[in-house]
Amino acid sequence: MNSTHLRPIAVAMTAAASVPLSLLALPATAGPPAAATASVAKPSTAVVGWNEVAGQAAVAGCLAPGNDPLHEARMYAMTHLAVHDALNSIHRRFDPYAERRRAPATASPEAAVAEAAHDVLVASLEQTRAFFGDACSDAGIAVVQSHYADVLGHIGNGPAKRAGRAAGARAAATILAARSADGSATLPLVDPDYPQGTKPGQWRFTPGVPFAFEPRWGEVDLFALKKVVNVAPPLDLRSRRYAKDLNEVKALGGVDSTARTADQTEIARFWLESSPLAWNRIGRQLALARGLDLWQQARLFGLLNMAMADGYVSTFATKYADTFWRPVTAIHEAGSDGNPRTAADPAWMPLEQTPPIPDHDSGHAVEGATAAAVFQRFFGTDRMSFSNCTNTIPGHECGSADPVVRHFSSFSAAARENARSRIYVGFHFRYATEVGLGHGALIGSYAAAHYLRPAS
Repeated sequence: MNSTHLRPIAVAMTAAASVPLSLLALPATAGPPAAATASVAKPSTAVVGWNEVAGQAAVAGCLAPGNDPLHEARMYAMTHLAVHDALNSIHRRFDPYAERRRAPATASPEAAVAEAAHDVLVASLEQTRAFFGDACSDAGIAVVQSHYADVLGHIGNGPAKRAGRAAGARAAATILAARSADGSATLPLVDPDYPQGTKPGQWRFTPGVPFAFEPRWGEVDLFALKKVVNVAPPLDLRSRRYAKDLNEVKALGGVDSTARTADQTEIARFWLESSPLAWNRIGRQLALARGLDLWQQARLFGLLNMAMADGYVSTFATKYADTFWRPVTAIHEAGSDGNPRTAADPAWMPLEQTPPIPDHDSGHAVEGATAAAVFQRFFGTDRMSFSNCTNTIPGHECGSADPVVRHFSSFSAAARENARSRIYVGFHFRYATEVGLGHGALIGSYAAAHYLRPAS
């Protein structure tokens, strides 16, 4: 196995047992890292600052960069919707999501943002104790508490601060109450008893990973969508297109591939990172580059994260409805697929360990296309130059002395590269990524068109 492969992390299960590996097969720390401390954001960038802190808390809390992007996306969505509503209770520039009560116009916006973000993040990280244990949750909460104390310490005491904190607390309480019975806390994180398929095309557990990850996440309440999106079914195993896709991922996605280029290998590992973590980092860069004010920042991150949270619900509903096998199983058992254009290779393994969820459609492609669609709608264009780093190429992480940075000239180009990465890493058939791109584009466009609109 190559040197960048995952380092195991113990993951709590409902029966108090543990599974000694990272759930979604990404490089992981052996435990919660030391609490990171974000610099206090200037008032004009307070929302961006709290977005960065949310990501730091997700890493410290063992959700990111890959253990549990589903709860991570939900946490970001609730946080930024509370922040959005808190600001708009002070000055109504955009339609609120859940909290419609008004706050005094003299309330401090920065205090409102801090209280809303703090309250939701702490409550969300408390919920994950059942999944990742006290040490992880405590580390994540410590990140939040440190930034919260710093921010409030820089806001002068008085009626404006008290009113702002009260507005933030109300917005947080409203969104937490609205999501308290959304199904996310009661579902099994992993299910070792999930029924595996036995026929060609039917999903089996990933080799070495004896469980299904979040098989009922498709039942979690949606933030923006009225219902999950219906997408095209997987390919017919006997079709030419299926054989073409299988042979492509077989050639390019194997751990010992000689056909994959150095750039494709970099792409494969670059986009391994949690989608919510990566696309929020891009969102921060865009918000700062475009000089968005607090209300615009709050709207951007509210739309981005509610859409991405819905993307996971919709794609997991699809995955566990279709339960289509992954390339690693399909290549091992190609002799049974009835297609004369494929050939079995029982020794084939992907570049990185395949996530323990079905193939169709690609959730990573869904998330990237969802984010790109939100950005396109928000900024009114697809063409915008930006860059991104990653935390899943060891020794070259964001903030290291030699980070890997990739550059893009449009949102759609980044989404397409993100989707292709799942072929190069050996996780998905191309068709699953193409369907995922269309799936995500619908979700992002819908959320941005129907929510947090300019107030009439």
